[in-house]
Amino acid sequence: MSEATTIRVRLNGKERDVDSDHTVRSLLESLDLQPSLVVVELNREILARESYGETLIRDGDTIELVHFVGGG
Repeated sequence: MSEATTIRVRLNGKERDVDSDHTVRSLLESLDLQPSLVVVELNREILARESYGETLIRDGDTIELVHFVGGG
């Protein structure tokens, strides 16, 4: 079994190494975030939630995540 290749991205302003085979959806799930409660900006463009599962994360991407927390 070979090791997963990692890439470097900027996630919410911080450099981070992530697996190279992540889609936006799988990245959110690896961060324990529910995709339906997160707005994703990828390289300064807001992504449609429907595209999270097919949009690959690439080396050098800038990703901003805004997640909503329920409460009362």
